[in-house]
Amino acid sequence: MDTQHSLNLFDRFNQWITESIMVKLFSIGFLTLILLIPTSWIEQLIQERQGRAHEVIREVSEKWSGNQTLTGPILMIPFTKIEMIKRWNDGRQVEELVESRHKAYFLPDTYQVQTKINPEVLHRGLFEVAVYKSKINLTANFTTPDFSSWGIPDHQVHWKEAVILQGITDLRGINDHPVVQVGTEVVSSEPVNDTGLLMRSSDSNPRPNEPGMVTPLGWTTRVDGIAISISVSLKGSESIYFVPIGKTTSVKAEGSWPAPSFEGKLLPETRTLSDSGFTAAWKVLSFNRPFSPKWIDQEQPLSGSEFGVRLLIPADQYQKSTRTAKYGILIILLAFTALFLVELTTKTSIHPFQYILIGAALIIYYTLLLSFSEQVGYNAAYAVASVATTLLVTLYATTFLKSKSVVFLFSFLMISFYTFIFIIIQAEDFSLLIGSIGLFIIMGLLMYFSRNINWYGART
Repeated sequence: MDTQHSLNLFDRFNQWITESIMVKLFSIGFLTLILLIPTSWIEQLIQERQGRAHEVIREVSEKWSGNQTLTGPILMIPFTKIEMIKRWNDGRQVEELVESRHKAYFLPDTYQVQTKINPEVLHRGLFEVAVYKSKINLTANFTTPDFSSWGIPDHQVHWKEAVILQGITDLRGINDHPVVQVGTEVVSSEPVNDTGLLMRSSDSNPRPNEPGMVTPLGWTTRVDGIAISISVSLKGSESIYFVPIGKTTSVKAEGSWPAPSFEGKLLPETRTLSDSGFTAAWKVLSFNRPFSPKWIDQEQPLSGSEFGVRLLIPADQYQKSTRTAKYGILIILLAFTALFLVELTTKTSIHPFQYILIGAALIIYYTLLLSFSEQVGYNAAYAVASVATTLLVTLYATTFLKSKSVVFLFSFLMISFYTFIFIIIQAEDFSLLIGSIGLFIIMGLLMYFSRNINWYGART
């Protein structure tokens, strides 16, 4: 008798567990939270693959040549400064002449650049790196160097040591001996690891050891204006930048790359893009840059107005995959909600383990998306992963959803969910608007289909 009574209590408890709507809701919510763990793992995997892509680009750039920034030509002339200083000696204040050596830097009045970029694509496994070879012609015109504003007479200026500095970020990219012409005379140049020019890197940290080349001018006295021309064959990776050193700077760049990105502080005045290549032209005035035309020693960094061209390889699959993975919990929640409503309306019992298997399939979807996107691109990978996952879940649903119409409806909902997420990812500028409207519509549909459910009792 006691055994029978105990069994009856157990059976009743088991029945309450299996039929209670609130218990089912709690179970679904708990499973959804548990599935957040592998979802975060997926995001970490995407970041790891993206990091690997950046590492490959860095490795190839180190062997080929890195991003290039051209700074110069700049005129540098040393001078001696004589100052009278006061100091104490044996309790008395005495005056003493002190000599100190300094360097004066002068920027040109006009600065013109013409460059033709010949891009290539290097492959390392699954990854592609854009590199280039370029032919660059630089011309600059300098006025007579003026030291009067610093109170330095001509006899304290070391004219014999005057040089032309040309900053080049990565000297490994020089393919041939540069040709430097001063006026009508061709002069020799030497590479140096430190031109003395103060630059700042992209992270705003000082980079005082700007490499480049030095060209001695061989002056014996002051020269009233000079014209400089430099021709250099330069190779690099991904991007090439120019610093607008002239009072008037004109830069013209062209290349056979169909997808350039014009970056930096200043955009080109004119540009033409086609499948065969691009042309772009910049014109920059001294008013458009944050540094003065002359200075002493390292008083100012030559940064803040760089501009140039980046050769983009459309490889945004990692960014899009990351954004897609962020919606993973939404897909899982919507799929579980759809199953729950089907369970209530059709009086079909769906075991929590079946929810787990469907949730696992929705998680594996993102590994499919990531792996296929590295092979065929994001859009094609999204279609493959979405169709495969929907087909898998639909076929599995036929084992416990006996109604074909219900299975068809659930399959349609899955396709709708993935289509909705795809639209959000593609329409980046309107993703918030589209997402808000979509979620509002989904919430309305949930309210509509759940209007007749008796939440305080068993299924109706």
